[in-house]
Amino acid sequence: MKIELKGVIVSNDDKWIYEYFDIGAVCPRDVIEKIDEAKGERIDTYINSGGGDIFAASEIYAALEAYEGEVRHHIVGRACSAASYIACSGKSDITRTGMIMIHNVSGGASGDYHTMDDASELLQKANKAICAAYTHKTGMSEAELLTWMDAETWMTADEAVKAGFVDEIAKSKNAALAAAQNGLLPADVIEKIRNTVKSPRQQEADRRTTEAKCRLRILKNGGRK
Repeated sequence: MKIELKGVIVSNDDKWIYEYFDIGAVCPRDVIEKIDEAKGERIDTYINSGGGDIFAASEIYAALEAYEGEVRHHIVGRACSAASYIACSGKSDITRTGMIMIHNVSGGASGDYHTMDDASELLQKANKAICAAYTHKTGMSEAELLTWMDAETWMTADEAVKAGFVDEIAKSKNAALAAAQNGLLPADVIEKIRNTVKSPRQQEADRRTTEAKCRLRILKNGGRK
């Protein structure tokens, strides 16, 4: 079973907004549906992502790590930020032109100093949560990995293999390197679209409601439109 983990990693609820703008994105539902279809056969993921939503990525990581069959990750471009720990959920290889990037979790907050203190504490805990995946994969200490994250560490394919983030260099030499951007739309843009544009699911629900009303009206009129 082939699963493409390309583009921005987003929540299930936000996926349709990226599709609306024709922005490449992947959400947990996309991956879990493929996992369900695999039914124990080997899964091969192809990763080229600048990262995205850490909780969506965590759900993907958990689903792949728990899969009963073999999972093999192929980093064909870059695995940055949230995508980097998804790549830690199974055996992996990386194209010679690929890169890995790990860094601190980022986010926004608004309020008084208590709010800012709470936000800082949450971000530091999120760093440790993500670091657990790196520690499990590489065998490095949490302290060392947190230092690497704090410095925003980029690794070439050879460096990623040497550090233990990836198991081996891929035999294929045909994959291309892409510039890394996490690609997440700003929260205010997401909210604006959510409040002004109906999702495809809502549009479909509205269409069915309209059709049902039309059928009911026809029945009331004795079969006449």
